[in-house]
Amino acid sequence: MTPLLTSPLIPGFLMAGFECSTHRLGSGRRLDMITSTKHDRFAREDYRRLRELGVRMVRDGLRWHRIEAEPGHYDFSSVLPMLRAAKEEGLTVIWDICHYGWPDDIAIFKPAFVERIGKFTKAFVQIHLEVTGRAPWIAPVNEISFFAWAGGQIAMFNPGSRHRGDDLKAQLVRATIASIEGAWEVSRETRIVHTDPVINVVGDPLSKQAQNRAAAYHQAQYQAFDMISGRWKRELGGKPEYLDIIGLNFYPANQWMVYKSAPGQKNPPHLHLGHSAYKPLRQLLAENFERYQRPLFLAETGTEGDFRPKWFRYVCDEVAGAIEMGVPVGGICWYPIVNHPGWTNHRHCHNGLWDYPEKDGDREIYQPLAEEWREQKSRFDAMKA
Repeated sequence: MTPLLTSPLIPGFLMAGFECSTHRLGSGRRLDMITSTKHDRFAREDYRRLRELGVRMVRDGLRWHRIEAEPGHYDFSSVLPMLRAAKEEGLTVIWDICHYGWPDDIAIFKPAFVERIGKFTKAFVQIHLEVTGRAPWIAPVNEISFFAWAGGQIAMFNPGSRHRGDDLKAQLVRATIASIEGAWEVSRETRIVHTDPVINVVGDPLSKQAQNRAAAYHQAQYQAFDMISGRWKRELGGKPEYLDIIGLNFYPANQWMVYKSAPGQKNPPHLHLGHSAYKPLRQLLAENFERYQRPLFLAETGTEGDFRPKWFRYVCDEVAGAIEMGVPVGGICWYPIVNHPGWTNHRHCHNGLWDYPEKDGDREIYQPLAEEWREQKSRFDAMKA
C-alpha cells in the first residue's frame, strides 16, 4: 500500500540548497561560497532552473560579514537581488542567518555576539517583509553541533578553539534564541528551522570503553535541540516554542564505529551501506520524531561523483519507509544543488545537480542525478493525499 503525504511541510517535497558557508579557515582566509559558485551573480537563473524542475522551496544564506561590515549598519544589497528573484520565481527560501561566519569585529564568546545576531535577524525580517510582503523562513545558526565541534573543539575553522566545544555550543544556543526573538519581534509568522546532523555512532562490541564513548557521541547529537527547547540547561533560556521545525542533515559519513584507542591506531573508516552496524535512515528519523514530536524534514543530503543517483535513491526509499511507519517527514533537500570549490584546496567538488556556470549563467546538468530526481519527484507526487 502506498503511504500518503497528508500535508507536506515542504511545497513540492523535493527541495534544493546552495552552499553558503562564510567562515574563516585556520589560515585566516574567509570563504564566500555564494560568490565562489557565482550563485549571487546568477541567482535568477539558478532559481528559474529549480522552478522548472518542480522545486518550490530552497535553502540559501545571508552573508552576515558583508551585510554588517560596519557595526549596527546593514547593507542588504548582496541579498536584495536574491529576494526579488525568489519572489518572481515563486520560491520560498529558508535563509541561514549565520552559516559558520560572522563580522570580524565580533568576538563570538562575548555577549555582543548574541546581541548582534538578534538585531541582525530583526533587520533582515523587516527587509524580507518589505520586499516579499510576507514573513521569512529562517535558520538562525546552521548546524550548531558541527559548528561547535569544528570551530570550538578541533580548531578546523573559526573561532579556532580547542577543547571548548561545549562552551561554543551553549553560546550558539544563546545566539539562536536571540535570533528567534529578533525575528518574532517583527513578525510571529516567521518560521524557525533548526538544522543539525543526524548520526549513528556505535562502539566496538569487544570494548566496553569504546561502547561508552560511542554512546556519549550518539547522545550529543540531541544536546543543541534539548537546550533550545529548554529540556536541558534551562538557564540558557530555551523554551519548547523555540523548537519550531527540525531539519536533519544526513550524508554517507554520518555513521561510524568507535574502537578502543591504542598507540598509533587510527579510527576506522565510516560505516557504509550494507555494514551490519549501519542503522537505516528511517529508524534515525523515527527516533528523532519520537523524541521531539516536531515537524521535521531532511535539510541536507548528498554525496560526490557517480554515487549521487544511488545515494539519492537510498535516501528517498528510507524517507518513504519512514512515512509508511507514521513518521511525518516533510521533505528532502539535496545539498548542495550546484558544484562548488573545496573549502581548503579549491578542488572541484562534483556533488551538485548542476556544475559551474558558463558566461551566460547556464550550468551543465548531471543527467544521471536529474533522471533519478524526476523519478523520485513522480513518486512523492503520487504519495500526496
